[in-house]
Amino acid sequence: MGEKKKKRFAVPDAFVIIFGILIIASIATYLVPSGEFEREDVDGRSIVVEGTYQGAEQSPVGIMDIFLAIQNGLIESSDLIFMVLIVGGVVAILEHTGAINSGINALIDKANGKKYPLVILFIIIFAFMDMAGISGNAIIAFIPIGIILAKGLKLDPLVGVAMVYLGQYVGVATGTFDPVITGLAQNISELPLFSGAWLRFIAFVILLIVTIVYICLYVKRISNDPNKKMAEFEVDEELEDTQNKIGKFTGIHKIILLVFFGFMGIFLYGVFQLEWNVNELAAIFLLAAIVIAAIARINPNEFVKVFIKGAQGLVYGALVIGLARSIVLVLEEGAVLDTIVNYAFEPLNVLPPMLGAITLFFFNLFFNLIITSGTGQAAIVMPFIVPLVDMLEITRQTGVIAFKLGDGITNIITPTSGVLMAVLAVGKVSYVSWFKFVLPLVLIWTVVGVLIVATAVLVNYGPF
Repeated sequence: MGEKKKKRFAVPDAFVIIFGILIIASIATYLVPSGEFEREDVDGRSIVVEGTYQGAEQSPVGIMDIFLAIQNGLIESSDLIFMVLIVGGVVAILEHTGAINSGINALIDKANGKKYPLVILFIIIFAFMDMAGISGNAIIAFIPIGIILAKGLKLDPLVGVAMVYLGQYVGVATGTFDPVITGLAQNISELPLFSGAWLRFIAFVILLIVTIVYICLYVKRISNDPNKKMAEFEVDEELEDTQNKIGKFTGIHKIILLVFFGFMGIFLYGVFQLEWNVNELAAIFLLAAIVIAAIARINPNEFVKVFIKGAQGLVYGALVIGLARSIVLVLEEGAVLDTIVNYAFEPLNVLPPMLGAITLFFFNLFFNLIITSGTGQAAIVMPFIVPLVDMLEITRQTGVIAFKLGDGITNIITPTSGVLMAVLAVGKVSYVSWFKFVLPLVLIWTVVGVLIVATAVLVNYGPF
């Protein structure tokens, strides 16, 4: 008699996980009282007015509302969704020329195949970029480079995404000289811009070291035993055949890469000088693709074929972005977000200073699972943090760093983050694989966050 095989538990797909959260959010609109704060316009941003919370008529969402939220989530996230599809098509064109692959291989040859210096270099570059808040959503554009480097080093796509995205979030989570999120939080707190940078920089260095060690240990593990890889590259036989025919890193390849990075430079200039965002990034990518196709002598029909195939590969991840957005729409429609904030801050008034500061950090850590936008979260919670820290007799600078660390850490794991989902879509990494990979690091970063906030209380972390 044959033995009965035990059924293995199948890890839910990202769509299943996010839809489950959407259902929980919908149920919350029946259980959590509706309410809202008054808001005022400050420098073009809608800021909550502390102490103005009022209950509102309960407005739970129905079955039809849930599925309308999915459609509306796709519509509201359309800029990110179409940008991801365009990036997929453009990267396919770039890969079709063989320029990135041959360039990365040349870089690996120059490094004598030493993978650790290259991995560490990539992490440091993106960490320092976002220490000053430079890349933002533009980080999505750099994911393909990390993926191709990881492939050339015979690693896996998780490493490719981690080098770029986790490097970036070391800078985002600490925000040492970030004029946007840190700047807004300090502005609401009536603190000088970039004041208290010394402790944020210490946090930056600690998180950077922790992240480098964490990623390098994973690289060592999968290098010693490829069976321990938590993700695999998708194989595109047609694309690989094309790349194999191209051969060495040629002068044309160098020109193509110079053009590509030149367009990226134009975009970064636009971010700082012209307030460009994801729509302009998509336009810049399209322009770059057309110029690169002309240099590589790719005819129009072939261009369309390669572009569409590249975009098709990212449809799954692009749709996840819209589904994630639907969760926030349901909570907003049920008018329960303000209630959550109001109820959460009330009991903090009676806590001892140290416990109050750490609890404040954890509140921001978990609230960030709902509101992943740094500026959005600052606009909602900072007006409460300021009077709270004053009552707890801890400095406003401590409130800012508790907010900043809480805002940044969970962005590397929350499925409600459109940018994370876009990054995973471009890297062709499943959310489940990413969750398993990054969860231990989230816990380590959280411990570091607690220690930094505790230090802020102990040293009476001041404005300068």
